[in-house]
Formats: sequence, structure tokens, C-alpha cells
Amino acid sequence: MINQNKKNNGFSLAEALAALAIAAMIMVTVIGVYASVRKTQTSVDGRLKKSFKATEILQRIAEDIDRLALPGSDVSVSIKNRIDIENFMISQMIIESKIYDKDNKPQTFEKIVWQSRVAADGNELIIFRAHSGYSLEDKMLDEPKEKYETELYIPVCSGATLFGIEVTDGNNVIQEWTTSTLPQGVKVSISFEPREFDVLGNLSVPEDAIRTRIIAMDRFRQIPYTFLYKEFGDMNDVDVNDVNEPLDVNEPKDVNSQPDESDQRRDERIRE
Repeated sequence: MINQNKKNNGFSLAEALAALAIAAMIMVTVIGVYASVRKTQTSVDGRLKKSFKATEILQRIAEDIDRLALPGSDVSVSIKNRIDIENFMISQMIIESKIYDKDNKPQTFEKIVWQSRVAADGNELIIFRAHSGYSLEDKMLDEPKEKYETELYIPVCSGATLFGIEVTDGNNVIQEWTTSTLPQGVKVSISFEPREFDVLGNLSVPEDAIRTRIIAMDRFRQIPYTFLYKEFGDMNDVDVNDVNEPLDVNEPKDVNSQPDESDQRRDERIRE
């Protein structure tokens, strides 16, 4: 015989709805925390990638200059800057090394161009690099270029908000260089941070967001200097009567002892 009074085991409808509501709130909280963590991670990764990208480009430019601008070689450098649309500064640097043929006529052995231009949307800069000349080997590429590829401008990166190449001699900065002699150094500035309005209402990149590197053209050049001889006295020759001579704080002194003549003279000069 079956017992009809046996209590049924299980959850009521109210308990099931309450459990679902609590689970839904927990899920919403977890998803919110996860989205916040992902957003923070994306922001940090973006800043790190921008920093690494700027460092990589500065290093590439320095390697090109060090490889072509060798002492005693026939190398010319041309640098130009101008203001383009949306107040973006456009820079171009041409490094060209030459050799002479059998008729003693100069021929371009290797030519590297770094240049920037404003993107189609007008909100960022694209940085280009071109490699041409007799030397088909390009240190930035895994394989040598074909002849038809030597004059192509290859985009190195996009998203830059500042790219400037200037000439510096340690004290002054020059926007343009077209002379036949090599400059002392090149100042390269780059940034991927957003531009802001300055006090004059112009869009510009804050100074603390700009990565700058100064590259010497000839690291083996001789720097003139003059050695100035100055005679110093014997540092061990100390005048005990000099009031400017500091006392040795580590030397114990009897407070009950009478001051000697040098101490009295020092006290009198201090009072005067």
C-alpha cells in the first residue's frame, strides 16, 4: 500500500525564481568586471605598442644614418619640413651615398628616404621609407628587392600624430638642410599620442608625449678641446687657525676644558 502523506522533495517556484535572479545578478557583476579588466588591458597594451613602435622607428632611422654616413664617404643629407593640412608637420630626410664610375662621374650607390604625409582622413600621419640605388640589399627586409621595387615608398606605420626630422648642432635646431656638408646631428621626434589644443587654440602634441632621439652623423669625428691646467694647493695642509675650517664632529672634546687661543680667536671673529 502506497503512503499518500509522503512529503515531495524539490524546490518551489518561488525558490527557483529567487535562485535564477541571484545567478543573473552574479553573472552581470562578473561580466562587468571582466569587461572593465579587458578595457584596461587593451588600453595598457595600446600604450605599450605605441611606445615600442616609436622606439623601433627611431632605431631604424639611426641604423640607416650610421650605415650610410661613414667617415670619408661621399654622402649627402637633405632635410625639409613644412606645415600641411590640419596643422600637421610633414618631414622628409634623404640620405644618399655616391660612387664614381670609370668616367669619374658620380652615381647613386644607395639612397634612403624617410618621409611622412597626412592620411586620407586627415587625422593621422603615415610614415614611409624608400630604398633605391645600385645596392639592392635592404637591411630592413628579409630578402633583397627586385629592380622594379627600388623606387617604391613603403609605409612603415600609420597612426602617428607627430613626425619631425630636424638638424641640430647641440645648441640650435634647423628646420631645413640642403648644403653639401653633413650636419653634426639629426633630431628625430615622433609621437602616437592624441593631439590637444594649446593655449593659442592650435592642435599639437604635448611635450611629455613626444619621443625624441638625437643621432650623430659622424661618431668618429674629432671633437676639439682645450685642456686647462689649474694648480691646486696641498689638501693635507690645514691651517688650524682658519676660522673657516670645519671642526671634526667625531673628535671627542672635554666640555670642562679651557678653550685654547685658537678657539678664543675663532669666537671673537664669529662675534664680530
